[in-house]
Amino acid sequence: MTLIALDVFSVRNIREASLTPSPAINLITGANASGKSSLLEAIFILGRARSFRTTHIKQAIAFDQTHLVVSAQNRQQGQSLSRIGIQIDAKQCEIRIDGENRQKSDLAYALPVQLIDPKSYRLLDAGPQVRREFLDWGIFNQHKQFLGHWRKYAKALQQRNSLLKSRQLRQIPAWDRELAEHGKVINQFRQAYVDELLPVFNETARQFLTDVQADVRFHPGWPDENELEHYLKQDLDRDLRYGFTHSGPHRADFICYCDKRPAKDFLSRGQQKLYVLALLMAQVTLLNRISPNACCILIDDLAAELDTENKAKLLKYLAELNCQVFITSTDFSDFGDLAPLKTYKRFHVEHGRIQTP
Repeated sequence: MTLIALDVFSVRNIREASLTPSPAINLITGANASGKSSLLEAIFILGRARSFRTTHIKQAIAFDQTHLVVSAQNRQQGQSLSRIGIQIDAKQCEIRIDGENRQKSDLAYALPVQLIDPKSYRLLDAGPQVRREFLDWGIFNQHKQFLGHWRKYAKALQQRNSLLKSRQLRQIPAWDRELAEHGKVINQFRQAYVDELLPVFNETARQFLTDVQADVRFHPGWPDENELEHYLKQDLDRDLRYGFTHSGPHRADFICYCDKRPAKDFLSRGQQKLYVLALLMAQVTLLNRISPNACCILIDDLAAELDTENKAKLLKYLAELNCQVFITSTDFSDFGDLAPLKTYKRFHVEHGRIQTP
């Protein structure tokens, strides 16, 4: 997937902008608050139908405007052209692909977007939900049937928790079976994904961290010597006491290791950033090998997180990855040596206006 034309209307301080990006690397400069991150936010909204800067999407709409619009013409790997777009106002979200109304999931499949920003480095030390979302994004883009199981599991979990709180025990066994059925499939998808990701991650980690053995150990959310339904029955008294379900894929997690020690305890802060960067790049690399739609990578504020040597390593890796990348920084010199880049485009953002220098 490659964005060959992008139009942005009323996304924060970008009132109206049209650009023709490079199919490879796009370097975006501008002062703080100029609109660099807003441009990345617009692309993220186009791929995810939500913002990475706020939980309330209407806050991304430009002041004194009623709605925002982001649309693009993109080229699939098979060279076919497609038109995708999203319009969001305070009440609804309208998505269109090639002139037809579509769902958020259709948009996400059409434009897989991976974001790397300062918050990304919480992957090691944040709560398990962040790591579950990391896994599920990768699985979602590889296996379309995963979403259906995940939705059915989430619905069953909501129903069971509601019954626990109201202490209606008679219906719980039926929802236990539903949870067990879809929970088993979700767990199989996650475990298989970790097994696929690990060798790619090790390969990538060696490019950013010298002579390390990286490992990821997955925990399904219940002791895996028995089926989930066994633990749902076993935990019933505790679940009733606390009013929620303790075992299941909604409690899954994974722990990152480096040389057989927990990465978050063993690595320095700078090394942790490189470890997470390698993990994110491995996920994109795996997706690009399997999916017909190559991932679009957004990197916000490159210079703030990496030194000169590691910026060069990242640019070299991105140049060889064969996907579209958008990178922001305050000054063009922050990108360092651009010799590894065979092709790239420059954009400068000032007061929400995007120009080609």
